[in-house]
Amino acid sequence: MPLKVLIADDEPSIVASLEYLMTQSGYTVKTAADGETALALVEQFRPDLVLLDVMMPRRSGYEVCQEMRRREDLRHIKIVMLSAKGRETEVSKGMATGADAYVTKPFSTRELVSRVATLLPGDGPPPAAP
Repeated sequence: MPLKVLIADDEPSIVASLEYLMTQSGYTVKTAADGETALALVEQFRPDLVLLDVMMPRRSGYEVCQEMRRREDLRHIKIVMLSAKGRETEVSKGMATGADAYVTKPFSTRELVSRVATLLPGDGPPPAAP
């Protein structure tokens, strides 16, 4: 059974790009455009990994990450925070809330696929073309 990835980002162009990239890499994908929807989908979809934008409406990525880490039944899900904010304070805050990785936008698609594959069990799908 393919591993599942939830993409939570409020930028439609980024969501479309990430959805294509993750699907081509062999993952089953769902998307959310805000933090509340992201949490609801985490409950229903039970992804193996969440690509989580920091700045979203209704709940920030930080809040979503904290809620997931607070709950025993969601704590195991891997979280990769995505943000245009790359200063050390933002990266530290993301990691302190419980993220497994923090990737600054713009990012290399090859690097992101590689990062996702290293966080998920097994060998993961083969790397996608850039």
